[in-house]
Amino acid sequence: MPPGEAAVLGYLDRSGPLTTADIAQQRGVSHQSAAKAVKELLAQGLVHAEAHPSDGRKLLLHLTPAGSGRLAEERRRRADWLGTAISEVLSSDERKTLEAALPLLSRLTTHLNGR
Repeated sequence: MPPGEAAVLGYLDRSGPLTTADIAQQRGVSHQSAAKAVKELLAQGLVHAEAHPSDGRKLLLHLTPAGSGRLAEERRRRADWLGTAISEVLSSDERKTLEAALPLLSRLTTHLNGR
């Protein structure tokens, strides 16, 4: 799955329904770039759109059950890929260091995302 499409599914999973403009802003990409990913996801049935409740000119995007499944599959694939790389490249001590750093990385991510 292209990274842009996976990112859109992730945003919808974490934030709930969003507009294409919301997604573009959160991803830091152009509206056209976000719209291209959204168009592909709509065509695959991974996302569905409905009229925005307060602005009929906009569409509110929702993750479908198929989209949730595809996102879970993509997350598992990426976790397996990363886990394999960690096992193959890092020594036991390096893996322990990485594990100890995870809470720090989580705090940084939370701070950077403003949550």
